[in-house]
Amino acid sequence: MNQSRIATLIRELLVEIGENPDREGLQRTPERVAAAWAELTRGYREDPTTLINGAVFSAEANNMIIARDIEVYSMCEHHMMPFFGRCHIGYIARDMVIGVSKLARLVDMYARRLQIQERLTAQIAHAVQSAVNAEGVGVVMSCRHLCMMMRGVEKHESVMTTSSVLGSFHHVQSTRLEFLHLIGSPKP
Repeated sequence: MNQSRIATLIRELLVEIGENPDREGLQRTPERVAAAWAELTRGYREDPTTLINGAVFSAEANNMIIARDIEVYSMCEHHMMPFFGRCHIGYIARDMVIGVSKLARLVDMYARRLQIQERLTAQIAHAVQSAVNAEGVGVVMSCRHLCMMMRGVEKHESVMTTSSVLGSFHHVQSTRLEFLHLIGSPKP
């Protein structure tokens, strides 16, 4: 990623919207924005295998494993505005489990790209499935979209919920219902 080129483009954008990029408050803004975009899009420069880094472990477990309330921050690909919320991941292990922090890192890796929530939810589910060859995977995400809240229809209380279910979470209703019940149960 060429941060110098991005800083130049941001400077040009400031001029186009009627600002003076040389005024005191904006003098370093192009560089700060370029650095922010490098961080906000780091997911393009990461891959799941490297991120997981071998943190997949043998386990005599065939029970449901759930990580709830993983914070999500991403950027809408349509307006390049933030959306944010919570992600819940569940899977049924066959004989392998993934380190719990790696679940959060997978969420971040895919979220740090220009996204739509629907694709983000599916990418996370498929990455978990691929990492541990799970019997089933469920991912539910609920987010607020600034592109809908501060522009356009300006619906400030709107929340979008998406889900992706694979394997037994898709084919077995009782498994899916157990997952949905557990992610909705009171927090510890």
